[in-house]
Amino acid sequence: MAQRVGIVAVAQTKYHPNRADANEGELAYEAIRQVLQETGLGFSDDGDGISSAVTCSQDFWDGRTISNLNVMSYVGAHLSHEDKVAEDGVNAVYTAMAQVLSGKHDIVLTVAHMKESQGDKSIIENAAFDPIFLRVLGLDFLTAAALQAQRYMHRYGITAEQCAKVAVKNRGNAKRNPYAQEPMDITVEDVLKSKMLASPIRQLDAKPVSDGACAMILASEEKAKKLTAKPVWILGVSNCYETHYLGDRDLADCNALVKAARKAYGMAGVSDPLKELDLAEVSEEYSYQELLWMEGLGLCGRGEGGKLIDSGVTQMGGQLPVNPSGGMLAGNPNGVAGMARVAECVLQLRNEAGDRQVPGARLALAHGVTGICGQLQAVMILGTS
Repeated sequence: MAQRVGIVAVAQTKYHPNRADANEGELAYEAIRQVLQETGLGFSDDGDGISSAVTCSQDFWDGRTISNLNVMSYVGAHLSHEDKVAEDGVNAVYTAMAQVLSGKHDIVLTVAHMKESQGDKSIIENAAFDPIFLRVLGLDFLTAAALQAQRYMHRYGITAEQCAKVAVKNRGNAKRNPYAQEPMDITVEDVLKSKMLASPIRQLDAKPVSDGACAMILASEEKAKKLTAKPVWILGVSNCYETHYLGDRDLADCNALVKAARKAYGMAGVSDPLKELDLAEVSEEYSYQELLWMEGLGLCGRGEGGKLIDSGVTQMGGQLPVNPSGGMLAGNPNGVAGMARVAECVLQLRNEAGDRQVPGARLALAHGVTGICGQLQAVMILGTS
């Protein structure tokens, strides 16, 4: 049984508002091809090749049931072992890691894809709500997030200006990320003047509709050291669910994230994340969420996310850069975003992040989220040793 699991290769497509030129499988293959070329691997049961694939897709977004079957031939797993994860991409990485740790597979390919452009986002997201009490209200993830933002801002005194600073930071960071969809030079005033979507969330507070894919290869310690001179090790990982019904929790809290983070930190031996981490990649579909999630991750106290963004700590060049990639606000599809967070951490830890490189990065955090108002929270700690 493997004692450690390493990530040996990562790849992403450039994220785009409408990849009408490619179907889901073709989009996934763009990322898969890159990791196969980098490692020289193919599917094989002889112990020296990929023996399993973990795909991440969602039936509603793909417009078909059992959506993974649509990409099997592109993944190359149609006569091999494959598992599907219908959550955020970081959970696909989690599942691939578990397969390696089980001892059944030494090398596992994982890929996440989504084409948000081909569906009606509001209708698809509405289907996630309780069918008796909440779905009939017409809620989607945006309007639910607006409720959460209102509650969070009211309880802790978070301001629209502080949320806007997240949008300015992340879209500015995206200018150095060749995969980013929406790199922008914007100001706080630009954010506050942008179109209101659902109060208090404005256009520039929200991530754009996005198409894209991300892939990576995980391996046991023995295989990882043979496949690359720069493996990145998964040191800690955990996920945790909130209750599904919104009325059963205070939306200003993120208790599932608190629990997931504590478990991941414990596995990785991290006791003071703000001091010990070199960077964090956080999944923020809306600007206020980066502030709230940073609190849940223990990077500051409860209600202090606004103060943290004001302090400059999370800027590039700050004590703990958050979202050097630009995050979800720069353009990632839901479902792919968490894997993209892991991929960015891998690039940073391998010193391959180009102009956005965090100097001397050795320990990083990747965060993924799924569901209404952050129902499922996942945290992964990655390191070079």
